[in-house]
Amino acid sequence: EVQLQASGGGLVQPGGSLRLSCVASGLPLEDFAMSWLRQAPGKGLEFVSAITRSGDRTYYADSVKGRFTISRDTAKNTVYLQMNSMKPEDTAVYYCAARPYHYYSSRPTDYNYWGQGTLVTVSS
Repeated sequence: EVQLQASGGGLVQPGGSLRLSCVASGLPLEDFAMSWLRQAPGKGLEFVSAITRSGDRTYYADSVKGRFTISRDTAKNTVYLQMNSMKPEDTAVYYCAARPYHYYSSRPTDYNYWGQGTLVTVSS
């Protein structure tokens, strides 16, 4: 059974940092492109960041470039999203997602597996 378990969300002040984790089971990271997407209150799903199946390339939405970093640990079968210099507009439910291809997609419908989401709130 494939399962993605996202965690690490919480309340953080503007300018602060959080690290999200996504533990994958039944799904070797080497076989999947992994992404983080988010959904802000009242808005649709938005692509945030991705890492290729081989782990050699990473991608970021313009809104988070230079502030967020995606990485993975294949030994732990876990993908991370380090979020720094956070802004109120980063407030959203963050989802990790997987697709069995080398490259990512910015379209939520292109992902086969989803985690349950973790809430991030940036507020003073």
